[in-house]
Amino acid sequence: MNRKKRLKKGIVSIEKQLVLHKEKKDEAKRNKKFELVEYYKREIEAKKEDKEYKERLLKKK
Repeated sequence: MNRKKRLKKGIVSIEKQLVLHKEKKDEAKRNKKFELVEYYKREIEAKKEDKEYKERLLKKK
């Protein structure tokens, strides 16, 4: 039970981080800071992979 709860909290946290990173990426794009845009793209992809991993673990249990 405890593990499921932690996984769910982790997924919610990652979703919040995804939203924040997408906003920052858009802002960087508006300010023409292309290095940051690329950085946030990589971060978003990594967060998506983390979220998928945690969702798979949650489905296993």
